[in-house]
Amino acid sequence: MKGRLACAVLMAPFFLLLVTVFLIPTGTAIWLSFFAQDQPGLGFGPESTVFVGLRSYVAVLSDPTFLGGLVTVILYCLIYIPLMVVGALTLALLLDSGVAKLRSWAQMGLYLPHAVPGIIAALIWLYLYTPGLSPIIDLFAKGDIHINFLGINTVLPSIVNIALWSNLGYNMVIFYAALQAVPREVLEASVVDGAGPVKQALRIKTPLVRGAIVTVGIFTLIWALQLFTEPVLLSQSTPMISARFSPSMYIYDAAFTRNNYGLAAAASVILLAFTVALSYGVTRWTNRKAA
Repeated sequence: MKGRLACAVLMAPFFLLLVTVFLIPTGTAIWLSFFAQDQPGLGFGPESTVFVGLRSYVAVLSDPTFLGGLVTVILYCLIYIPLMVVGALTLALLLDSGVAKLRSWAQMGLYLPHAVPGIIAALIWLYLYTPGLSPIIDLFAKGDIHINFLGINTVLPSIVNIALWSNLGYNMVIFYAALQAVPREVLEASVVDGAGPVKQALRIKTPLVRGAIVTVGIFTLIWALQLFTEPVLLSQSTPMISARFSPSMYIYDAAFTRNNYGLAAAASVILLAFTVALSYGVTRWTNRKAA
């Protein structure tokens, strides 16, 4: 009885936060998605809230701008997630191997960009991407290399670069902590068997931190699907980023520009369902591969 009581007390804060910040907002969004503001007659009467059923969901799923934003964020994930996972794991393996000197300073230097708020990071890179202001563009121009970082073919890689700069060090720390838990006797045995540093990293260390790799991959996926801050700030300097560039920007535009909260709620629920389904699929796939 005492054990159950202690368990309940320890779990209570988690369930309180779960209900407060997830279940209640999700339930509210689902409820709002079934309603809309309507005006009787020719549109001159007072607005009233009416039940519209699945009309908002049909409107979102038939809107090419929402579907285009979904395609954009999927492309963003396909570029960003592999670069993030492979890059962070490579840095962690280098630090763990002892190749890097001043290991603690290297960790701090790589982690430092994550301590910069996302808005500030986007503003820094917006300055570096803007022609006439960027010293990088001026340096390339002196070598007769002209790059438009905010062009139609480069704007998505530019956003990926900002996200990598901000989050690579954070995920590197997670991988490095997982590598520290690898039994040293296993590594010593692999050295006795003739495994070099590269083979040891690929064949021994990486499989043993598979759980951390899956966790980082899933959380990176969830974060990437909510792409918002970087394109919103970069949209001030390029017409290549519209107000509905990503699903999150579509939701913001529907709620605060068009004042259509039912549409915004429906788009939020669809994005949540897509994120949950994709995360579940990735989890099942990785578990099957492990089995």
